Amino acid sequence: MAQPIRINFAIIRLAVIAIIVLVGITSSFYTVSTDAQAVVLRFGKPIATKDPGLHFKLPYGIDRSVIVAVKRQLKQEFGYATDGATNLWQYSEHGEQDLEKSMVTGDLNAALVEWVVQYRIDDPQQYLFNVRNPDATLRDLSESVVREIIGDRTVDEAITIGRQEIDSIATEQLQAATISYSMGLRIERVQLMNVNPPQAVQSSFNAVNQAQQDKETAINVANGEYNKEVPRARGEADRMISAAEGYAKKRVNEAEGDVASFEALLVEYTAAPEITRRRLYLETMSEILPRLGKTIILDEEAKGILPLLNLNDK
Repeated sequence: MAQPIRINFAIIRLAVIAIIVLVGITSSFYTVSTDAQAVVLRFGKPIATKDPGLHFKLPYGIDRSVIVAVKRQLKQEFGYATDGATNLWQYSEHGEQDLEKSMVTGDLNAALVEWVVQYRIDDPQQYLFNVRNPDATLRDLSESVVREIIGDRTVDEAITIGRQEIDSIATEQLQAATISYSMGLRIERVQLMNVNPPQAVQSSFNAVNQAQQDKETAINVANGEYNKEVPRARGEADRMISAAEGYAKKRVNEAEGDVASFEALLVEYTAAPEITRRRLYLETMSEILPRLGKTIILDEEAKGILPLLNLNDK
């Protein structure tokens, strides 16, 4: 005959108590990593925000901690997607991407605009409880802001000269929108990535851009030649002016010297005309005769001069 099974209720009671104590101990503390903060919920209501480290809470599910990465930079991509993304809200589906980047500029031109939003979680409690699904809301807000700004700009501004201004304005407006909704987010940067015309007109647009670049290149080359030639011409003009001024001073000084010499000679001529006249004649002849080379001077009354000449002397 089988023996009846005896249940030791004391042992069962001790085991249950041990399990309850173990669960209470393990559920009474939690750890927050260095790049995060924890929002403590008591019966589902947020009561505190804890910084990194080891913290204690009421066990058995009375308190619950929700860890939020507040120091990690997050991003959302629009119109394109980076492979290997870990953020589920970083990019949209491929069909949605084409719709996201298709826009109309202020001058009624079509453009394909790709951009990225970089942000952080600034207030964990606002992020978790003020807005349902804040990441999805951020995507909608970002697309609305960028479309509005692109719609106020020309296609040339969106593609070339106005990109930095668009980035700055979009960052400011998106940050203001997240603050107004108390989303607990801090927008660090909105940046346009690729902005292109539609594929059908891509080749024509590239030709126009190439023509504009050639124009700018020609203008820069012309300005370079201008900046090179004009200073050189000015330097040459200054040199010629300086040479002319020097020559003018030289001629004036020479004229003044001649005047002084003639005046001094006049004084001497006035005092002794004959002597002065003879001295001038002799001085003039002494300057002229050496230039004539070999010279024979004869008396006008002389006759038979050939025997006197040495014709072999050269």
